[in-house]
Amino acid sequence: MFQVLASSWALLLGMLLLMVGNGIQGTLLGIRGGIEGFSTFEMSIVMSAYFVGFLGGSRLAPGLIRRVGHIRVFAALASLISAILILYPALADPIAWTIGRVLIGFCFSAVYVTAESWLNNAATNETRGKSLSLYMITQMAGIVSAQGLILTADPAGFILFIIPSVLVSISFAPILLSVSPTPAFETAKPMSLRRLVQISPTGAVGIFLMGGVYSALFGMASVYGTSAGLSVAEISGFIATIYIGGLLLQYPIGWLSDRMDRRTLILGSAAIGGVAAGVATALGGSFAALLVAAFVIGGMSNPLYALLIAYTNDYLERDDMAAASGGLLFINGVGAIIGPLLTGWMMGLIGPQGFFLFITVLMLSLAVFTGFRMTQRAPVPVDETGSYAPVLPTASPVAVEVAGEVAMEAQQDGSQARGDESAGRS
Repeated sequence: MFQVLASSWALLLGMLLLMVGNGIQGTLLGIRGGIEGFSTFEMSIVMSAYFVGFLGGSRLAPGLIRRVGHIRVFAALASLISAILILYPALADPIAWTIGRVLIGFCFSAVYVTAESWLNNAATNETRGKSLSLYMITQMAGIVSAQGLILTADPAGFILFIIPSVLVSISFAPILLSVSPTPAFETAKPMSLRRLVQISPTGAVGIFLMGGVYSALFGMASVYGTSAGLSVAEISGFIATIYIGGLLLQYPIGWLSDRMDRRTLILGSAAIGGVAAGVATALGGSFAALLVAAFVIGGMSNPLYALLIAYTNDYLERDDMAAASGGLLFINGVGAIIGPLLTGWMMGLIGPQGFFLFITVLMLSLAVFTGFRMTQRAPVPVDETGSYAPVLPTASPVAVEVAGEVAMEAQQDGSQARGDESAGRS
């Protein structure tokens, strides 16, 4: 881990500042939208727009980087993010915010592609898994820290928009001054969606449903808090708890996934998350119950994304893993775009508790579908599965491909160890 820090500290520091900026703007817009009098439906469109841009960025950024290079893409898009953050309070209009969110989603997606390319280039076969873990921890720490900064000023003013703008502006200084050399960049052509669904129906359906869950949590949690009458401090604590749960339970679930049938773990995690969301639907008036539900939902949903990728990789040949990662990201992106829209519709229909009801339906649907699939196909033997690699739903195609590389390396090491063991017995 210290070796990874020594080689990538500037990149990780820059990404920490970027994630703080992203975490602030996601929460702040939900709160400020309520202050400006935007309806729940309008805010659902604003929040969904981020994922439209993010999906577009994941598809277009690789070509942009190949044409003009990592450094120019990173600097230009980070500057654009900083400018848009300043414009939000000056252009308090749902249409302007929607356009801004599309642009910011595109920019963050391309920035992640660039940063993750550098991180992968700096890693060796021995440190790649640790690099991915440290990167995930950095992202989560940035989002959690952002929730504390929300409390430093009045959401009705300009200061909270200036803070993330400044953080994003300085975030690329350590990266551009310290990261070298510029890595070569290539991504595989995505596998067709039809083939991906045929190979792993559980992985494809699960990734789609988790896209909806994650976008609801990331995009609509602050809108829910505003609609439910929570204070700014309570909204901040509620959202921070979601990500703390995701960080703390990522590794226990990852450890279990390498030692048992992954479908059982997917079913159990989805069922626990669905029950927690159902309890929050019924007991939403208790803030203590909300925090417990937030911890459990975050702790189940964030690891489920990486778990579903690892499960899908178990059914893929080595040469197909990189291609499948692009298809999985596209499916996840479509789910993420739909998520805030359906959440906003349900909140408009039954009130703030529609937020948790939406998550309940998606999580329990994943549990039921996984249970059905367990009756249709025998499990992959545990000793033939790849290794779990922590990946967040915000990951770019690069990070998902790196997760596949980690799985492939683990499969190779496991096969070699089993071969050596057999040779020793003979």
